[in-house]
Amino acid sequence: MAERGAHLTAASAGDDRPSVFEAVAQDSLMAAVKPALQHLVKVLAESNPGRYGFLWHWFDELYVLLDLLLQQHYLARCSASFSENFYSLKRVPVGDCRQQPLATAGLPKRQHWKSLLLLVLVPYLKGKLEKLVSSLREEDEYSIHPPSSSWKRFYRAFLAAYPFVNMTWEGWFLIQQLCYILGKAQHHSPMLRLAGVRLVRLTAEDIQALEQKSAGDTSSQTHSIKTQVQSAARKALGGIAFSLSTGLSVGVFFLQFLDWWCSSENQETIKSLTALPTPPPPVHLEHGASSALLPKLKTVCPLCRKIRVNATALSTSGFVFCYRCVYSYVKAHQRCPITGYATELQHLVKLYSPES
Repeated sequence: MAERGAHLTAASAGDDRPSVFEAVAQDSLMAAVKPALQHLVKVLAESNPGRYGFLWHWFDELYVLLDLLLQQHYLARCSASFSENFYSLKRVPVGDCRQQPLATAGLPKRQHWKSLLLLVLVPYLKGKLEKLVSSLREEDEYSIHPPSSSWKRFYRAFLAAYPFVNMTWEGWFLIQQLCYILGKAQHHSPMLRLAGVRLVRLTAEDIQALEQKSAGDTSSQTHSIKTQVQSAARKALGGIAFSLSTGLSVGVFFLQFLDWWCSSENQETIKSLTALPTPPPPVHLEHGASSALLPKLKTVCPLCRKIRVNATALSTSGFVFCYRCVYSYVKAHQRCPITGYATELQHLVKLYSPES
C-alpha cells in the first residue's frame, strides 16, 4: 500500500501516465518469474525423474496455462496484467473519453481478449521459435542431409533470415520506447498498441473500489453449487496471485541470485568460492630420513630406485611406487615407506598413464 500511495501522489500531480522505468520494469517482472520456476522444476526432475520428469518435459505448456489463468484473473478483476497490477497500473481503452473507467469495471471484451492473447500467446510462441532455431543450428552441424537437398537449403535460409527478423522485432520495441520517452506515443510497447489500450496509474478511487470488491467477495454468502465452485476457484487463483505478488519483493532478488549462481559464465568463480582447500604436503616423521628416500627423478620408485613398473599410488600419502615394491612393503609394515602413515593394502591405487 505504501508503494501504491507513492504512485497516487505522482498521479495527483496531474500526469497519470507511468514513467518509462515503471513500464519497462513491469515488462521484465514476468521475465524473471519463468526462469525461476524453470530452475525449480529442473531440480525436482533431476531429483526424481520418474515422478517429476513430466513437469520438465511439458514445462512450457504448463507455464503458459498458469500464465493464462493468472493474467485472466487480473485482467477481469483489476483491468491489468499481473505485473502491471504489481506496479499499481491499469489498462484503459485508447479513445477520447475524458472519464477513465474504474479498474474494477474491466476492459471491453475486444480489448480484454486481445490483451490476454498478446500477454500469453506471443511470449510462448517466441520462446518456442527460439528453441526451434537453437535445435536447427545444432542439427545443421551434424545433419545427414546432403548439402543440395531442399530441406537443407530451406532451414539454412531460415537460420540466415532469423537474426534479421529478430533484430527487426527488437528494434520495433526500442523505437516504440524512444517515442514514448519523447512523448510522441501513448504506448511504450507495440503489444499495447495492438491491444488497443494504454497504461495509466491507479487512482484513489481505483484503490478504494478494488478493496471494496475484495471485501465484498469475502463476505458474500452464496448457496448455488456452481457459484460456490466458481468462488472457490477464484479464491484459489487469487491466493496464488497474492502469494506471487507478496513474495516477489524478496523473490526477485533471490531469483536473480539463482540465475547468477547457475550461469555458466560464473562457474569458475563459484568453484573458487566452494572448492575445498588444497591439502598440505605430508608431514614426515623423520624429515632427513624421508628426504633421503625420495629419488631426484619423478619416474623412479623410492623403494627399488629403478624406473617405476606398474605405477601405484598410496591414497594415504600420495607417493607413487612400483606395484610389486609397495605391495610387499605395505603387507609387511602396514605403513607408507616415506611418511610412515598407517596404510593397508586397500589404500593401493593403480595409476594409468595416457601411454598405457
